[in-house]
Formats: sequence, structure tokens, C-alpha cells
Amino acid sequence: MAFEGLAEKLSNSFKKLKSKGKLSEADVKEAMREVRLALLEADVNYKVAKEFTNKVTERAVGSEVMESLTPGQMVVKIVNEELTGLMGGSEERLKMPAHPPAVIMMCGLQGAGKTTHAAKLAYQLKSQGHRPLLVAGDIYRPAAIKQLQVVAEKAGAPVFEKGTQDPVITAREAVKHARDYGNDYVIIDTAGRLQIDEPLMEELRRIKAEVEPTDILLVVDAMTGQEAVNVAKTFDELLDITGVILTKLDGDTRGGAALSVKAVTGKPIKFAGTGEKLSDLEVFHPDRMASRILGMGDVLSLIEDAQLKLDEKAAAKTAERLMNNKLDLNDMLEQFNQVRKMGPIKGILSKLPGIGNKVDDMEIDDRVLDRNAAIILSMTKYERSHPDVLDASRKRRIAAGCGMKVEDVNRLLNQFKQTQKLMKQFGGKGKRRRMPMNLPF
Repeated sequence: MAFEGLAEKLSNSFKKLKSKGKLSEADVKEAMREVRLALLEADVNYKVAKEFTNKVTERAVGSEVMESLTPGQMVVKIVNEELTGLMGGSEERLKMPAHPPAVIMMCGLQGAGKTTHAAKLAYQLKSQGHRPLLVAGDIYRPAAIKQLQVVAEKAGAPVFEKGTQDPVITAREAVKHARDYGNDYVIIDTAGRLQIDEPLMEELRRIKAEVEPTDILLVVDAMTGQEAVNVAKTFDELLDITGVILTKLDGDTRGGAALSVKAVTGKPIKFAGTGEKLSDLEVFHPDRMASRILGMGDVLSLIEDAQLKLDEKAAAKTAERLMNNKLDLNDMLEQFNQVRKMGPIKGILSKLPGIGNKVDDMEIDDRVLDRNAAIILSMTKYERSHPDVLDASRKRRIAAGCGMKVEDVNRLLNQFKQTQKLMKQFGGKGKRRRMPMNLPF
């Protein structure tokens, strides 16, 4: 999980502060030494880490903290605010000119994920009601155009390609095509290299001069840590980028790149890639990311994920049946399917307040959803609607049908009965009670 190591170390540092009724200047400085070490171990730029802890120390030794009833919590609040500021303060959106289309030029080193994230961006824009056009500007890498066409089809976005024609000419023609056919975003997938070289940069500069992009987005791999920051700095000096897309943020346990990019380059992280699916692209919210790092959760992102990925009509139907005590195993199966759309269970739990930093210590197997779904699918339609008819012989048949044990079938049925019991407590007799969270794992 992202920031796993850093989050744990920061949590340990703050525990010491929270346990003290009053804080001395020495207490704060000792805690900040630990924080600085944690940042450096997370591969945060040394200068950035030093300036960050100096700012926190300066604020934390003030009378506002020292005289506070909960000085430890005040220090955490300051760290949260400074972390947010370090990563940019607030989210940065794509620019939209007065006269569309908005032209987005994707750039980066080979293997960073430009093509995939161009499609992810198109998918996100399309889900927001826009009409993006993807442009095949990589004519050097074998099958690059084909790869773009494959991912674009999954994203539901058209591709403008002219084979091995000069990418500068292709980009110009694509913008004209977009104006003629009503595409409000043009996303240009450019060629990458194994290293930054002059021919690559010259071609990018020519494309920039020709189409005057509203955004130049650099795609960098978060897993490379400080190297990602160095790449971002170099590209910014040569092209004046407008923002960064950090890929593989879900696998970056340190988080150094995310914490250093804005401070070193002055350019914001606009998006974060958090998985392999087309929907796994998030707008980068510095305040929410800071909350995640400090174990405070990220409920807003969780809600937005739910709105984007879940079937609203199916959810409303299940909720109505639930409140009327009409829940059956078909509804439970639907819930399993909805949870799977949200991604890995640990990813969901990491965004809940109070759980974030502890999720990596939990033993959670995502396959439990698939196994439980297989059990339900081995039942007849009548059995799913009338689980009370499931006697010993039916259970043996169901277990054999899905390759499970009778004990697994019983465990699922007991979970279902517990859910029904809970529903009865809040439904009926006009009582409105707070609904407990009953996760299917």
C-alpha cells in the first residue's frame, strides 16, 4: 500500500507526543528528528525533508501548541497542514480554453505508462460527459499504435492515427479533426525513450509549438522514488510541463516521489494511477493524501469511488429490500459484485478513518468474495430466494458443485442470518437506527 512505511513511522512518533500532557521544545525537536528520518527513509528529497521539519518545528514550539489542552494532537494537525502544503495545497484540474478543444500532450520515459494513462484519462473524461480524442503520436515503438487502439476501445474513445507520418503533422491534423467533429479534449500519446535525449525532446518541443497544448502532463513511475523527481525536473526545464501523473502509487510503499515532486519542480501532481483498471486513475488531492499518510482515512475519495463504480439503481433496489426485511441470497450476491467493483478490500479499508495505517496488518483475502459468490451460484434460484430450505443434503450438493466444504456453506449462511437479524433491529416499527457496517469478508 502507498506510504505504508512512512505512515507507520509517523504514527509511532506521534504516539509519544500524544501520551504527554504537556510538550517541551525538546519533545517537539526529538519528534521532528524521527519525522525527518522517516521522510528520508521514504526517499523524500533531503532538502525537502529538512525544510518540512523546520517549518513544523517552528510552528509547533509556539504558544498555540504549548498551551493547548491536547498539544500532541495540535502537532499532528500542523503536520497534516504542512504535508498538504508540501504536495500542492489543493487539487489541480485540467485546463479548458475558451474555445475547445483542450489539447493534452502526454510525455515521459519509455515504460512509464503514457499510453495506458492516456486511455485512463480518456475514460475518466468520457465518464464526465466529455468527448475525448486519442492521438497516436508514438511511431517508433513496435505496436505502439495498436496498443493505443486496444486500450482506447476499452475506454470507449476514438483514436486518430496516420501510421508513421511525422507526429507533429499528425498532432496538427488531429486538433483540426477534433474541431470539425466536436471532440472537446485531444490527448496526444507521444514517443518515449529509455533515457532523456535531444531527439526526443526536440520532437516534443515541435509538437508543443505546433498545437500549443493547454496541458503538458508528464507520466512518471512512483516506484522509482527520487529518480521520478529528477525526471520531472528535467522535463520541466525543457518543456515547462503543467503537471504530473504519478503511476503505480498503490504499489509505492515509501511515497518519496509524491512528497517531493511539487517542492522540487514547482509543478503539481494532477493525477495518480492506483491500479491496472481503466477506472484506477484518481485526481490527486493533497489534503486527502495527507490524511491517508497520517491514518485519518479518506472518506471523500471512497464516496467518489462508490459513485463512479457502483450501480446506483441496483444499490437502491437492494437498500429498499434490506429496509423491508426482504433480503435474500440474490441480494447478497449482488453486494459481493458491487464490492468487487470497488477494487481490493484493503484499498477500501485504507480510506476509512482509524483503519488506514492498520490495514497492512490485517489478513484479508480478496478471494473470499469469489468463493462466497461461487457458493451462491451453485444454488438453484429457489434456494437463493428461500435459504430456509437448505438442509444437509442440499448443502452437500452445493459444496460439491462449487468445490467447497459444507463448513464453508454453513459459514456463509450464518453470515446471512446475522445480516437478517441486524436488519430486523433497524427496520420495522418505524424505528430509525444507525446502520452498522457489515462487510462481506
